This record gives sequence, structure tokens and C-alpha cells, in this order.
Amino acid sequence: MTLEVLEELNKKGFVDEHIDPTLDLFDEIEKLKKEKNAVILAHYYQEPDIQDIADYIGDSLGLSQEAAKTDADIIVFAGVHFMAETAKILSPEKTVLLPDLKAGCSLADSCPPHLFKKFKEKYPDHLVITYVNCTAELKALSDIVCTSTNAVQIVESLPKDQKIIFGPDKNLGAWVAKKTGRDLVLWNGACMVHEIFSREKITKLKERHPNAKFVAHPECEEAVLAMADYIGSTTGLLKYTINNDAQEFIVATESGIIHQMEKACPTKTFIPAPPNNSCACNDCPYMKRNTLEKLYLCLKNGLPEVTVPENIIVAARKPIERMLEISASLGL
Repeated sequence: MTLEVLEELNKKGFVDEHIDPTLDLFDEIEKLKKEKNAVILAHYYQEPDIQDIADYIGDSLGLSQEAAKTDADIIVFAGVHFMAETAKILSPEKTVLLPDLKAGCSLADSCPPHLFKKFKEKYPDHLVITYVNCTAELKALSDIVCTSTNAVQIVESLPKDQKIIFGPDKNLGAWVAKKTGRDLVLWNGACMVHEIFSREKITKLKERHPNAKFVAHPECEEAVLAMADYIGSTTGLLKYTINNDAQEFIVATESGIIHQMEKACPTKTFIPAPPNNSCACNDCPYMKRNTLEKLYLCLKNGLPEVTVPENIIVAARKPIERMLEISASLGL
């Protein structure tokens, strides 16, 4: 890689190259995948085109499980930076690519590792559980990693007298504490997408759609969760909407999941819960930095690549593997 290319990547976060407008990107990506023995893992919050080209679509737990077991040489992670880091930690011998390096995460940013380390030192007898939505450095400071799918079960798998620090998401942590009856020490972090749902606007929406079920992700604030008919991970929300007899659903999470809901249930109506700003729905600006064009160029050029220092890989792998072991034993 030339210095010029490296500087351009660091500045923009992605390979900026002209693409022939007559190219069928779906076909080209399929060809490149076969040539390079690559697999595309995509989060539910990606744009529909990326979800449709992906080999596997899932939430953080499913993506972690898939990254750990894939036999591909290259993992293209259509998600955000911490997810690609997790894939690299679990498969250090593989090349992990991210279409846009600037696809970060407001929740991960809300918990700088050097500050969390000082916070952790105040509670030396506490076990540290961190939500997967955090940096590799933060995972390296943890005892167990969790996702919204397994957070409750992981806390419940520990002795009742075990003292626990939970970070970085305070809303998820508060929900887990309520569900488990445990007294958790919470780090004060949050996801900007899930923090800005408007309780007032949702109330009005529910009045206009009295038969609609309201489903919410546990990263939402407590006042919003209190209104929900169902609270669960992204996969949990998807399964609930498929299995429930209701014909209308108001969905309080990133709007990308609605693509899968509509594909699974074409006769049902899905309404994105409104945020407290002028937008109609909640999109994650980081997740939406990835595009089909960037994914194609990323696979074609083998850039940008996500790397993690060896010492961090070793330290962060243990709590992630512990999570995967607990999840497997519980059938999650």
C-alpha cells in the first residue's frame, strides 16, 4: 500500500475510486467472493442492498458466532468498527475488511478505555461484564462480554452474591438489573439512536394505531421501554413480529431491521418509532456509512483492513469466548 493510498484511506475512511456505472455490483461482488474465498457478514441495520448480498445477516451475537466458525479467508464486515474488531479477535488469522473505517459507534465512543480502567479500579471485587458494542481495548478489560440477546442469561448464570460492573450501555444495564433483580454498577454510556425516541410521539402513534404492538430494543430509555409490548434484541424483535398475530407493529430500534421484517411478513405493516427530532425514523449514521459501492471497492482492493494489536487480541478473546461458551450451553 502506497503512502498516498494510506493517507487517502485515513482521511476518507474508504477506497474512493470510480466505478463503471454499467457494472452490476451484485454480480461483481459474487464473483469477487468466489475468487477470494470471502464471506460477507452484515448487521440488520445495514441498507437493504447490503443485507440482500450478505452471506449472513444477524445481530451482534449471531455475527460473533458466525465470525468464529467461518472457513473463509476474508471476512467483509458490513457493520461498524467494533464488530469488525470482534471478528478479527475471534479469527486473527483471517483478513477482516470494513467498507468504511469511519463506521464507528456512539455507544463505543461513550466509554473511553482509559477512563473505564479508572472506574473499574474503584470496584476491585467486581466482575466486569461489557456489552459487545465497545472497543477491543474495552473488551480486553472485561471478564465476560455480552450482547442484548444473552445479557440477562449471562448475569443470571453468575452466583447471586457476585458483584458486577456493567458497561457501557446504562439503559441496557438498567433493564438487565430489573430483569435479574441484581444490583449492577453501571457505566454512564448510551447509543444515540436508541436514546432519542420520543415517548410523546410514540404515544400519539399508538393512539393512531390502537391495534399495533409496540416493540423496543433494551438500549432505549426506561420511559420508552415501559410502553413496550415486547422488549428484545434485534433478532428477538424480528422473531416476535414473525410469530405474533398482530398485523401492525411500531418498531423502536434502528430502522434497518424493518427490511427483514417486511421480507418475512409481507402482509404486515411496520412503522418506525419516531425520534424527538424532525426525522421520520431513526437511522444510525455510522451503520449507513457503508454502501454497496464501498463494499464492492473494499472487496476488490482488499482495503480498508481492520487490525487489532496481538496483546489486545489475546486479552479480549477470553471474555468473548466465555460469552460464546455460556450462550452455547444455554442454547442461545
